[in-house]
Amino acid sequence: MDKRNRPKNLNLFTIRLPINAVVSILHRASGMALFVVLPVLLWALNASVQSERSYIELSLTMQHWLVKLFLIALSWAFFHHFYAGLRHLAMDVHWMTSLQKARFSSRLVFVFVVFTVAIFAVWVW
Repeated sequence: MDKRNRPKNLNLFTIRLPINAVVSILHRASGMALFVVLPVLLWALNASVQSERSYIELSLTMQHWLVKLFLIALSWAFFHHFYAGLRHLAMDVHWMTSLQKARFSSRLVFVFVVFTVAIFAVWVW
């Protein structure tokens, strides 16, 4: 078949990615999210140690439901990036290199992330 006459699928919603690709893409997205939020976290750390009044104001701000939701989303980014990073490191030393083991480790990353974020959400809320 000629390359110019090949059928093209331009609808990205019909493409079904394997779980390994989803974990890898989310690993990059969570790393980017953590990098973008880093100045806010550094500002919060600075505000918490600046004075007693700024600490109290920051702790009152942390009681808002929207801030708690943001912290839970941030915990998802952190834990996903952490567990997927461990998975990538294990693959770099040639552990879990078969397709079956790679799929299992991807599912394990999702289970660990859901479990730890659920614990964190209960603790925060």
